[in-house]
Amino acid sequence: MTDLPESGGAPPRRDLAHRIDPAQAGSHLPDSSAALVESHGAVPDPGLAPHEHRRADVDPAAERRAERQVTAMFGLSALATVGFVVAFFAVPDDAAVLGIGAQNAALGVTLGVALFLIGAGAIQWAKKLMPDVEIVEDRKPMRSTDEARAELVATFQEGSEDSGFGRRTLIRGSLLGALGLIGLPAVVLLRDLGPDPGSALSTTLWDDAAEGMPLRIVNDVTFTPLRPEDLEVGTLVNAIPENFEGSERYDGLPHEGPARINARSHSAVIVVRMSPEEIRSQQGENWDHEGILCFSKICTHVGCPINLYEHRTHHLLCPCHQSTYDLSDAANVIFGPAARHLPQLPLGIDDEGYLIARQPFAEAVGPSFWERG
Repeated sequence: MTDLPESGGAPPRRDLAHRIDPAQAGSHLPDSSAALVESHGAVPDPGLAPHEHRRADVDPAAERRAERQVTAMFGLSALATVGFVVAFFAVPDDAAVLGIGAQNAALGVTLGVALFLIGAGAIQWAKKLMPDVEIVEDRKPMRSTDEARAELVATFQEGSEDSGFGRRTLIRGSLLGALGLIGLPAVVLLRDLGPDPGSALSTTLWDDAAEGMPLRIVNDVTFTPLRPEDLEVGTLVNAIPENFEGSERYDGLPHEGPARINARSHSAVIVVRMSPEEIRSQQGENWDHEGILCFSKICTHVGCPINLYEHRTHHLLCPCHQSTYDLSDAANVIFGPAARHLPQLPLGIDDEGYLIARQPFAEAVGPSFWERG
């Protein structure tokens, strides 16, 4: 058990006098610390263990072998990067190996190997070829003198020469080649961003209504046309145009897959019903039918699909970034980052009593940076 001072508190710390000469302690330590040094003695400086030379430091053959190893790693990294580019273009997108995509597997393996070999080569270079000496430097003032700064520059230059970067041409060339190629996958992957969308969001299936052929609005799950009596006050229904199955724009699309999903998403709408007297404004004159309104389902911030509707306030909330639209007031934005209202379709009914869109959207759907004009 450690004896405590009579005044109580923690036991004395022996490490306070580390590397301090007891004879000189009183000149720069408080009285209590000086007394502690005198009573317990200074902890001896353990010093540094004897330096052990690496094999590559004393054996030229081992040094050359290590240099070849590092060069081989950097060279193989460059080859793996080239393999990444080749796999991106040569391996079919739909090819599979053991139930996983062959292209993704090839890209992951080649890029992983390229990065690993650069790191492994750098470690091997540092452990076996770079200078292996111990350096002890006393603590200096925060602002070094001009002489110290000049010495630092000279030391850096000396270390650069000792590292062999300028002298070992094989290592330098293979490293520069590997690092020069490692950025190539990032450039190649830009191709996966897809084609320029152009006017994709300015054109929807609802444009067929501009030819004097009103389009029925159908439920996007059952594909059944909507009647006004099907919608109660407070109801929200997700819908699409009836020509989704037979539009000339999308003839030949597969029944599943990204192309069909994109075609459908551009034209997705929401249909809501409220009391006619609750409608404060619309984007066109008499665009509702007995309180039934139709708006684009795509948020004008970054394009998230939205249908979180609070029927008492007539607010529509986007779940991605909380943009909020007031559907009773022309779907104007009342909160959040969205910059403009949701595009609206003018509604009516046909001879059989089904809801129809009398005209297409007057503006582009989707994020604001696709807005016309």
